[in-house]
Amino acid sequence: MTTFDLSGRVAVVTGGNGGIGLGMAQGLAAAGAAVVLAARNAEKGEMAVASLTASSAKSGFIAFDVADEGSCRAMIEETVGRLGRLDILVNNAGTSIRKPPEAYTAAEWHTVLDTNLTGALFCSQAAYPAMKQAGAGKIINIGSMYSIFGTSYGAAYAASKGALVQLTKSLAVAWAKDNIQVNAVLPGWIDTELTQGARRHVAELHDRVLARTPAGRWGVPEDLAGIAVFLAASASDFVTGAAIPVDGGYSSMGV
Repeated sequence: MTTFDLSGRVAVVTGGNGGIGLGMAQGLAAAGAAVVLAARNAEKGEMAVASLTASSAKSGFIAFDVADEGSCRAMIEETVGRLGRLDILVNNAGTSIRKPPEAYTAAEWHTVLDTNLTGALFCSQAAYPAMKQAGAGKIINIGSMYSIFGTSYGAAYAASKGALVQLTKSLAVAWAKDNIQVNAVLPGWIDTELTQGARRHVAELHDRVLARTPAGRWGVPEDLAGIAVFLAASASDFVTGAAIPVDGGYSSMGV
């Protein structure tokens, strides 16, 4: 369907060198987009690019620091310089520090907020002029189930992801006049390096997730490919300010 065709579009996926970001990047590339993976780890990034180019997708890697405003602007400028345009931004870069809320230091709190929330703002601000000039754009922010629920060992993460949903709505309202749609995806429990660490920390987590998820399994990064394509394509031109769970029914399950 042409409404899902991304041929000729250029996408940036922050934190796209693994996990959910790479799963979404693979979906965007399969739909025809040229994809730039932007992250800190260059070695891991080049490996991810190789996996995309192996499937004939046009892709590249740019090293940057999502918590640094100048680095975000330079990354977007380099993308436009290389590929001539920017149509899609996926704000996926994120981190978490697991500890009880009373134990956070100021530095730890700001590390999580600066990466997950402020970095998304910096990248969106940097992308806005190119999208406005083109007359259209798509921004996809990656939230979390913790945008909805609380967690005793991840207050900073939950706060950042809840705020990211509100930032999504605010950008959607502000930039609708420029034909820029801004939406959030709320992944459920996806099998990634981050959640593997959580399972090592909480021995019963695996069984608890399976018990609450109607789909009866953990998600995999590829489960995010379809929603990425939908929110990046013209199929979603009248969808903005939404926060869409992709969680196998986890957030719909009663106690």
